[in-house]
Amino acid sequence: MWLKLYQGVFYLIQPVIWLRLLLRARFTPAYRKRWPERYGFCKKKVTPGGLVIHSVSVGETVAATPFVKALRQAYPSLPITMTTMTPTGSERIFSELGSQVDHVYLPYDLPCAIYRFLDTLNPKLFIILETELWPTLITVLYQRKIPLIIANARLSAHSAAGYQKIAPFMKSLMERLTLVAVQNEEDGKRFIQLGLNPSQMVVTGSIKFDIHLTPELKMKAVSLRKQWAPNRLVWIASSTHTGEEILLLEAQRQLLQKHPDLLLILVPRHQERFSKVVSLVKKYHFNYIKRSSGHEPSSQDQVIIGDTMGELMLLYGVADLAFVGGSLVNHGGHNPLEPAAHAVPIIMGPYTFNFKDICTKLVLAQGLIQIADVASLVKRVDLWLIDQNCRHQYGKNAIKVVHENQGALKCLLSLLKPYLALPTRDL
Repeated sequence: MWLKLYQGVFYLIQPVIWLRLLLRARFTPAYRKRWPERYGFCKKKVTPGGLVIHSVSVGETVAATPFVKALRQAYPSLPITMTTMTPTGSERIFSELGSQVDHVYLPYDLPCAIYRFLDTLNPKLFIILETELWPTLITVLYQRKIPLIIANARLSAHSAAGYQKIAPFMKSLMERLTLVAVQNEEDGKRFIQLGLNPSQMVVTGSIKFDIHLTPELKMKAVSLRKQWAPNRLVWIASSTHTGEEILLLEAQRQLLQKHPDLLLILVPRHQERFSKVVSLVKKYHFNYIKRSSGHEPSSQDQVIIGDTMGELMLLYGVADLAFVGGSLVNHGGHNPLEPAAHAVPIIMGPYTFNFKDICTKLVLAQGLIQIADVASLVKRVDLWLIDQNCRHQYGKNAIKVVHENQGALKCLLSLLKPYLALPTRDL
């Protein structure tokens, strides 16, 4: 009954979804394109009989990239199709993986679209990264006896509480999952409380720790730092959301009173908000450049707006310290391991529930500081700008956490062997 009700509502709201796509297309034209894929029309775009990996957006796609490259090395003849829901995730797949994988949007969770999609792909295994629980997709995969693995799974207390309101429905979905590879025991317990059989769960850790910076990226970051700020201190505020940039620009205004040469790299999370952030920077009367302009900042520029896609890892390498966004506003925060991989000390706000376990590890190791408001943000940035030794020590502690927690990727690859049933190379 629950499934039929869910599917009926999903059909009814399709006009609302179309309107939302058109509204988002005003700022990101890619939302106007490839609509047939969202309804399962993907013939001639994919190779059937292989593996499907779903990563909803940019963050999951970044984490998936080393995973996919390792799969490609271990199973060179295995067709791999990656799906996303957003144009930014799609762009990241094309830029990072190119022809190594096929790519289409995951269709909406409607029976007709899912049937069409799976008829075309006929995968031997379906992997969903993090926790995208689509009832129709889960049910049809189960009916067709196609194994479904939720990998790098996490389930916050907030999400679990919401799912508990429809506990019988969630229990039926949990029973249809083949395997859930969770990031930690706490997440695993929440899945079990929803009805997952403990025998269907494995704790692997987070594959987000298995992050490696290429020598090319490191060299490019060093070169860019020399171009932009050879004699200036730089901080980056990344993956910022609505309401957050105002707070960060106020922090920059206060910091400039004590550190007049300080340069802020401000990187909004979503492409469609770039123009709004430019307007905010103008409102504060900062001298600024946009990264997309290709210009180098002058000594008078105080802000660089990161309005390009796929360069965040590079920009972290330019900074002396990093604030990771989505955490001063109630969004749950974004991945602090990316600056940590550069040995850059990290600041986040109070809202870090999306990365609770990772942030806890970093805080305990003194690689990350959590602040409550603009005043405490300014105080911490000021301290690290003045005390180079303290700043560097926090950076060293952060990268140590990354190195000490790697290994989830290798564990996950081992779990997949029985499902892929192809000759493998050494992992």
